[in-house]
Amino acid sequence: MNRNRRSLEHALAGVAFGALALGSQAMAADMPLKAPHLRPAFDWSGFYLGGHVGYGGGSFGPGTNPLPLQGVFFPHSITGLIGGYQAGYNFQLPNNLVLGAEADVSFLSTLDRPRLDHPRLAPAPFNTSFDYIATVRGRVGYAFGTLLPYVTGGVAWARTRVDVNDVDGSVLSERGHAPLGWTAGIGVEYAADAKWSAKLEYGYIDLGARTYGLADVPLPDVAIDPKIHTVKLGLNYRIWDGPASATAGDYAIKPLTPPVSRDWNVHAQTTLISQGYPSFRSPYQGSNSLPGAGRVRETWTVGAFLGWRLWDGGEFYFGPELAQGFGIGGTLGLAGFSNGEAQKGGAEYPRFRAQRYFFRQTFGLGGEQEEVTDAANQLPGKRDIDRVTVTVGRFAVGDFFDGNSYAKDPRVDFMNWSMWASAAYDFPADLPGFTRGAVVELNRKDWAVRAGLFQVPSAPNSDVLTFKTGGAVVEFEERHTVFDQPGKLRLGIFVNRGNTGNYRNALAISAADPALDINNVMTDIQRQNFKYGFYVNAEQQLMKDVGLFARASWNDGRNQILSFTDIDRSVAAGLSVKGSYWGRPSDTFGLGGAINGLSGGHRDFLAAGGLGLLIGDGRLNYSNERILETYYAYAIDKNFTLTADYQLITNPAYNADRGPVHVFSGRFHGEF
Repeated sequence: MNRNRRSLEHALAGVAFGALALGSQAMAADMPLKAPHLRPAFDWSGFYLGGHVGYGGGSFGPGTNPLPLQGVFFPHSITGLIGGYQAGYNFQLPNNLVLGAEADVSFLSTLDRPRLDHPRLAPAPFNTSFDYIATVRGRVGYAFGTLLPYVTGGVAWARTRVDVNDVDGSVLSERGHAPLGWTAGIGVEYAADAKWSAKLEYGYIDLGARTYGLADVPLPDVAIDPKIHTVKLGLNYRIWDGPASATAGDYAIKPLTPPVSRDWNVHAQTTLISQGYPSFRSPYQGSNSLPGAGRVRETWTVGAFLGWRLWDGGEFYFGPELAQGFGIGGTLGLAGFSNGEAQKGGAEYPRFRAQRYFFRQTFGLGGEQEEVTDAANQLPGKRDIDRVTVTVGRFAVGDFFDGNSYAKDPRVDFMNWSMWASAAYDFPADLPGFTRGAVVELNRKDWAVRAGLFQVPSAPNSDVLTFKTGGAVVEFEERHTVFDQPGKLRLGIFVNRGNTGNYRNALAISAADPALDINNVMTDIQRQNFKYGFYVNAEQQLMKDVGLFARASWNDGRNQILSFTDIDRSVAAGLSVKGSYWGRPSDTFGLGGAINGLSGGHRDFLAAGGLGLLIGDGRLNYSNERILETYYAYAIDKNFTLTADYQLITNPAYNADRGPVHVFSGRFHGEF
């Protein structure tokens, strides 16, 4: 229908222009008329902002030992997957020639497996890599209505890096430079509607040769000569238009813009969290301890959420993300960690990952329907309340399970891991918190049941997800009202099978031979073991804009944690109040607390010097870890929120000899 409508509009526009031309010829004999200045049907003029994803390859030159970066469905290369931002300006001339300028920066992906296990990465004294690649370019194109082919070229620079390695593959030191070079390419851009356009672009980058001196290591100097090929898919949003219309005599000819479609959507978010604590009591500490001296660190994420309706009930979603920064203490030293945005594999420069890509099919069962609002990972429209939904792909387990209206998203509400999740649920995930799998849900008006099967890491805290083992969860959700106030109760049962070690077995072997390191023993006895447990999750509105949440979770505590954090038992509860009671309806105040515990075997393993995913002080005076968190989220406008957060953590990492820790946080969040 849209195609027919556009054809009709173009046809009518042609008739109008023809009539105008004939009328002008008839009038020419009677009076002089200045030739009209007609603007094109669609005008590309204006400023724009956007993002892109893509894939790159190339070479650093011979003998440079390039670090092969993540490719997911593509081969590993010197860049792997790339993602970043661009900004620019276009000006369209009356003859449809489009002149423009654009600046962009691309960030690279991370390795998806331990360094020394990579088949293309033999142990080497050094490795070369990039931290980012940037360009500033001119663009020249010709507009065929909403289609714009173009050529581009300009200057390029990047931060190239040489890592000097220890014998075990760890990085001893690095050398970094930002060489300047040139770039050229071609592309095509298509305007999907008045504001959004999509582009496909090929680029070639030559950064020139440079020699890195490594004589102080001592190693021979290394000469690198980066030459890069990239293919990028981009999405631009026009933030300021060119002239809205042009005149021809007394006639106003408005630009022809395609209609907005309900079959696709785009959303984005950015979250910056700065978090720190003053010095606290710390008579001793181990390799996984929170440092006793005060620390301040920050994390920053930027993510996009793109959705396409493929057919009736069929949808595809893609969610790329850039993440930078570290949790306090390197995201170590707290079982209930204080920053839900802190990934276990932090980075000094932003790193790109294709975090979500999944297909969703909804089968309506008829009957009453409900309105679906436009949101991230959700296309607008209507759907049957009674329905079956199947989802397959890569996502976070928390996208579908253990939801809660008051404590679920560390970007907008509680930040502590023990608050926004059922902490004893060792949900399958890689280091950033995502997995691949399938979810099936049956939804009714007053209840729902959902089940999922997922990949688990190949070993505790590994970034490699494997098909050899897996995890499963079944959740039942009941919806009710109490004195006309809505509430929900969720009960989940889970089991994981992964490559883990048993705490009691490791303790027994270490006791028989005290010369052995218990952490080496644990690694040596890892095999396919099960971990099972449950969680209960409740939310209840007390009155308008006031609600309670509560969680309780438990796992068997016999074998190592695979994915989440070192917690075997946890309870949490809290209160959320919207600011409508003091004239700030978009603000939120939250107050909550959590108590975390360990099984007997787990605590004895830590007391013997064992290391968990996040904790391990070398010894342990055990006591439950206790957390109090309160926050106030101040809505700057409909898109941006500024939050102040305070957490009191007693017995950090279950150690009564250490702490308490006072954690202060500031959070800036924007969503679009």
